[in-house]
Amino acid sequence: MTGSKKFKYCPYESPSGVYVEERRLLSMKVIYFIGIGGIGMSALARYFHSRGTRVSGYDKTASSLTRELEQEGMKIHYEDNVDMIPKDAELVVYTPAVPKEHKELVYYQQNGYKVVKRSDVLQIATESSFNICIAGTHGKTTITTMVAHLLRHTGYGCNAFLGGISVNYGTNFWPSERNVSVVEADEYDRSFLKLSPDIAIITAMDPDHLDIYGTAEEMEKAFIEFSGKIKEGGLLISKFGLKRAKELKGTRHLSYSAQNNKADAHAENIKMMNGSYEFNVVIKKKTIEKVKLNIGGMHNVENAIAAITVASSLNIEEEKIKAAVADFRGVKRRFEYIIKTDELVFIDDYAHHPEELRALISSAKSLFSDKKCTVIFQPHLYTRTRDLADGFAEVLDMADEVILLPIYPARELPIAGVSSEMILDKMKNENKRVLDKEELKNWIRKDFKKQRKVLITAGAGDIDLLVESIKENLK
Repeated sequence: MTGSKKFKYCPYESPSGVYVEERRLLSMKVIYFIGIGGIGMSALARYFHSRGTRVSGYDKTASSLTRELEQEGMKIHYEDNVDMIPKDAELVVYTPAVPKEHKELVYYQQNGYKVVKRSDVLQIATESSFNICIAGTHGKTTITTMVAHLLRHTGYGCNAFLGGISVNYGTNFWPSERNVSVVEADEYDRSFLKLSPDIAIITAMDPDHLDIYGTAEEMEKAFIEFSGKIKEGGLLISKFGLKRAKELKGTRHLSYSAQNNKADAHAENIKMMNGSYEFNVVIKKKTIEKVKLNIGGMHNVENAIAAITVASSLNIEEEKIKAAVADFRGVKRRFEYIIKTDELVFIDDYAHHPEELRALISSAKSLFSDKKCTVIFQPHLYTRTRDLADGFAEVLDMADEVILLPIYPARELPIAGVSSEMILDKMKNENKRVLDKEELKNWIRKDFKKQRKVLITAGAGDIDLLVESIKENLK
């Protein structure tokens, strides 16, 4: 691996044509979002709202996030109805998850409005800023939030476009006068290839979104292409041991790992204390001693190594970095403690890929080795379930007990023969079953034994809507 040189923040000039487009887009007064409740879309909606733009939008269903946007002053409706949309919209932003036949989208496309994808807007909004972009099939939301928190807490400053809700700040976006943007770089629909990083992190390149890429090799190629988007003189930070790491671009490249001392950045002397960790961070020849991380999961120690490497490369003082890490409270639905007592630990997590589930379950079993582990998992997407069923079955077998909910379809139509039973049938663990939501609620209420247990809810669908009722029943 090459390059440990640090560099100071400096703004980059962009082609004049981009500046013209950017000024025009950023000066628009009426913007409409189709799919405004998505985590990435809502961050952009908040960005424009913070600039005084009149923002409104549509989403399929109401959620805690859309309710927050409404409370902040954005008008949102939940019916695909052309009569309810603003006809004076200067810009219409949509997410690829919205069906092509969506009536509102079709209306705007056929009537001469400027209609763009979310990724196009994010590209223009960050074109002239110093960009720290975090990519990877898992881990990116936590690392993005960690990096943004470190820059905010230390006083360095940044604009943050997050793929989750920061527990510290209760939002997925915040503005800053400093022309620095921390951006979650989403590989879905190849969106991340529109970004221009000064610092890029790649956390993982495991197979996912094969409905878009077709093969694992094509997806890996996209990550290699993303590394080639780093600006001249920029820095790539990638997880140690990535497949095809030698093909990643960039003249300055650091690797990171939780504990492998062959990585340029890694942890040493890790100690566990009541769900927290204390460790030293080694970055090349430099050591930051006694860093304390107050969230669970060894994978989060590794995530912290990546975030600290970014902060160190920006010459932020060590003591400020340590104080910021100690104050980091995590991301909603990322190893989030809902209940934590001596008898019962209830964790909710967004994990929806086998490797995310592996990190989640192994971390919980390591931290709470004296407790039996029950996992309630809601598969997300028919295509992902079909393509990764073997991996899901293998990882879920790590738990003592598993309950599967029916597949959450999101943007997809059913696929013949693909269901949660597909995973169930491949599992070796006999303590397993498929329940619908009502059956699950009854099971929690009547049959779940709370003594010495870890209960985990996991998935990227609407399983989070069950968390509060499960919590109340467990009480």
